[in-house]
Amino acid sequence: MEIRFWGAARTVTGSMHLLTIDGKRLLLDCGMYQGRRSEAYDRNKHLPFDAASVDACILSHAHIDHSGNLPTLVKSGFRGNIYATPATRDLCSAMLLDSAHIQESDVKFVNKRRAEKGEPPFKPLYTMPDAIQALKQFVSVGYHRPFEPLPGVRATFRDTGHILGSAMVILDVEENGRQRRIVFGGDLGRKGLPILRDPEPVDHADVLITEGTYGGRFHKPIEDAKDDLAEVISRTVERGGLLMVPAFAVGRTQELVYDLHQLCEAKRLPEIPIFVDSPLATNVTEIFRRHPDIYDSETLDFIADLDGRDPFGFSRLTYVRDAEASKALNDRDEPAVIIAPSGMCEAGRILHHLRHHVGDARNTVLFVGFQAEHTLGRQLLDGRKRVKIFGEEHDVDAEIVKLEGYSAHGDHNDLVGFARSMSPRPGQVFIVHAELQAAEALRAELADTGFQHVAIPDRGDRFEVE
Repeated sequence: MEIRFWGAARTVTGSMHLLTIDGKRLLLDCGMYQGRRSEAYDRNKHLPFDAASVDACILSHAHIDHSGNLPTLVKSGFRGNIYATPATRDLCSAMLLDSAHIQESDVKFVNKRRAEKGEPPFKPLYTMPDAIQALKQFVSVGYHRPFEPLPGVRATFRDTGHILGSAMVILDVEENGRQRRIVFGGDLGRKGLPILRDPEPVDHADVLITEGTYGGRFHKPIEDAKDDLAEVISRTVERGGLLMVPAFAVGRTQELVYDLHQLCEAKRLPEIPIFVDSPLATNVTEIFRRHPDIYDSETLDFIADLDGRDPFGFSRLTYVRDAEASKALNDRDEPAVIIAPSGMCEAGRILHHLRHHVGDARNTVLFVGFQAEHTLGRQLLDGRKRVKIFGEEHDVDAEIVKLEGYSAHGDHNDLVGFARSMSPRPGQVFIVHAELQAAEALRAELADTGFQHVAIPDRGDRFEVE
């Protein structure tokens, strides 16, 4: 049995790990790589393996850096099942179609500019029909319900508490008369996050594939996030500015809406309108409403206190689907909060808002999630004073703020604690979904606490399962 790491290797995007078990091939995640535009397009378009040779795919969760290149996989010849939890499948039904639509519309916008310069047009990575075909190959499986993606492989999902429907994948494998357990942790959530249940423990593993996004870093208490959000909004309103929040449509947007609702109920916010400017986030929020089975007890108590009112809707909040209504937000000259994907400012409506407003010192750009290297979001966080948006240069005069409290990823202590809770400890640990410095910090801590074989695979690295 071997594992080959083709994505999220020494980076946090493009999760994609290929297992070969008794001659069969099982793909864990098929995420979209995000980074420098030309590199990302080329890497996402050209898969590093024969898609038709893959027998099955298991998806940990719906975030685009884990699911977003499934249409390319199918388009390239994959004909097997894509296994996911029911909530993940529901989210992907919205997200993959939205991803295809954004690519088609963004390419159309960029090609208009390229035509003016006499440059050849781009083609979208995939289209709506490609995304629909991928959705036809999904098979939904609930938590704690074993299934067999390959002969001799029993798989089970457990809740990671990262986003709605997120799962770690437990693979109990029989090969050549040996039994081994491989645990792919997906993205590990945090204890105490709003809406979702806490991550579930795993009692043992022979091989652990763990994320390391926040290796060497420690989150502020979750309880502080709501107070910090209220302070940033008040400060922006005092300047007469607009607060723009690039947020992932799945998870982060709903957490923000939930906290904004609570702040409004407590009369802790100025009287300003709040917009969720995203057809995808609007659709995803409806999916959240359909899955109260995944809510934690705190959220269920809040819903009870609302006497049946919607926890994801209140009088000051408007969900914006229509493109013309979205464009009208750019003509506003009074304070408001606009939440819009994408979370790393790589696509979608947030780019149009930044294009119009990032040069105004009254305004604020608030980041509430991780920003990968080379993304526009990372450039803004790193203090760039001039950035490219849709190929055009823009000055950055808006205030740039990062709130760590909203991260849906476990921090260093969470990741170490998850690995150490297993008994016996895994004989092999692979750290993925992390930039090298973070992965090195996590590896050092695991080595200091008795883990013998901890590797940080690079893209394309191949390992035998011992």
